[in-house]
Order: sequence, then C-alpha cells, then structure tokens
Amino acid sequence: MTPLLLTDIERAVRSSWGADTSPPEFRSRWSPDNPARGQCGVTAMVLNDLLGGELIRGEVQVNGQRRDYHWWNRVGLGVEIDLTREQFRPEEIVTGGTVIPRPPMTEWRRLREEYELLRSRVLEKLNSLPPMANESSRLVS
Repeated sequence: MTPLLLTDIERAVRSSWGADTSPPEFRSRWSPDNPARGQCGVTAMVLNDLLGGELIRGEVQVNGQRRDYHWWNRVGLGVEIDLTREQFRPEEIVTGGTVIPRPPMTEWRRLREEYELLRSRVLEKLNSLPPMANESSRLVS
C-alpha cells in the first residue's frame, strides 16, 4: 500500500467540507467563501483517524473573552496540522492549545453525523486516487 501524501489528505478534506459537515449553529452562516468556518472539530477527528497523534483544543477569543473553541492536530515529532485556521476573522484570536483525549464514539453527543459524513467523503476521495508510479494502491480504511 502506498502511503498517502499530506497534500492528498488536505485536498480530500477541503473538497469535502459543506454546510452539512459544520455544526448546526454554523450552517446558516457557512459559505463557500470561507469553507473552513465551523469545520475544525470534525476535521481534527478525521485527521486523527488518518494520521493518529493528538487532538489539540484552544480557545477562540474576541477582546479577551472566550467565544468558542478551536481544534487541530499534533502528529509525529510535535508537528501541528491545522487545516481550518484560516476561518477566523482578524479580531478572533486562538489562544492556548491543550491536548484533549479522544472520546470514544459511544460518548459522542454532538457532531457525530457531521463527522461521519465528512469521514465518508474524505475516504471516498482518497480511495479513488490513482496509484502512484510503480505502486499498486493508496487505499485507506
């Protein structure tokens, strides 16, 4: 099996976002002009499925007040991957960054459907990639 390139994963994730993969409270505000908006939690979970590593949660602050949380990943030797950082407006500042243990699926009360939808779209796109030269497959399970 050929390892996937991070660029393959990033392309598959970004092209899989939609209003239906964002939290219900973000759906009416989701736009193709800012497709990363509201996608951080489900994206971090899908990347964790594919790459392992740690889930990181920071706070989104405006004028020093917490407005929300932001999620991203840390893999390998401390390399951080954040595919949704560009969603924030200039006044929204992400602070901190705490490792959060991944909750078991049986405990998910929120965003499970959105996560499953994003995960299925990403896996479908990754599984449809053509093999690299001299390699037979890039299948991801």
